[in-house]
Amino acid sequence: MNPYLDILPEVAEAIRSGKPVVALESTIISHGMPYPQNVETALKVEQIIRDHGAVPATIAVIGGRLKAGLSPEEIEYFGKKGRAIAKASRRDLAVLCARGEDGATTVTTTMIIAHMAGIKIFATGGIGGVHRGATETMDISADLEELAHTPVMVICAGAKSILDLGLTLEYLETHGVPVLGYGTKELPAFYTRHSGFSVDYRVDSPEELAKAFKVQGDLGFSGGMLVTNPIPEEYSMPKDVIDTAIDQAIRECEEKGIHGKETTPFLLARVAELTGGDSLASNIQLVFNNARLAALTAAAYCRM
Repeated sequence: MNPYLDILPEVAEAIRSGKPVVALESTIISHGMPYPQNVETALKVEQIIRDHGAVPATIAVIGGRLKAGLSPEEIEYFGKKGRAIAKASRRDLAVLCARGEDGATTVTTTMIIAHMAGIKIFATGGIGGVHRGATETMDISADLEELAHTPVMVICAGAKSILDLGLTLEYLETHGVPVLGYGTKELPAFYTRHSGFSVDYRVDSPEELAKAFKVQGDLGFSGGMLVTNPIPEEYSMPKDVIDTAIDQAIRECEEKGIHGKETTPFLLARVAELTGGDSLASNIQLVFNNARLAALTAAAYCRM
């Protein structure tokens, strides 16, 4: 086992016993919403995973230790400290560990630590991708590169609709990452079920998802698999409403000169403000939905 990795005893026992485990990121706790709503949501997501037959493993960096599974007290700590905790991508892990500091894991670092621990299924909200204007800025999320190299299935509600979705799909195709739509052939766009772009394959059951991922591993492919799970219809936002808010948020982001890893948190927070909080409510519901599917898929994988 990696000398910098700590696995929560409950998670370690589940992995040893071949029980289903689902990884969860911690950026949504520290940067996704205010306290105490962030802690309440994180604990609810863990409970949903338990209710559907799997063990949750929230991933984070605490005091320079890579954590696969957090205690309720550690989740509370993350929630209270909030944005004072640095977002940790691949480039940050070594320095954070060397300095004994905390880090909130993104999709990228959650995949890395989950793979170290032997966890194969990961539920999140939405992945990063190719930002609008990336042909000039080269602003492309590390999430896409990680999906190309790390064998973890990521279940999400699509790429965040603040991104260039067409170029994001092109990037994933170039790097050989399969993009599957759960119950749909259309790429969901995080807050809304519709984007106008097609995914590679439609899949209609957790068993089918688990089998595809197992076969990919049996074939010796080293990369991950992306599952896009549309937000439930009753929580989906009208595409024109969310697109208008996103366009305004992007203009303000450019005017303020915000760039790099600060871009996404600013845009998501501003979109939440512009939609009167509706986007945050939708965000929470899509995470719950992804957690359910991830738990069922992890359980199906363990039965194979």
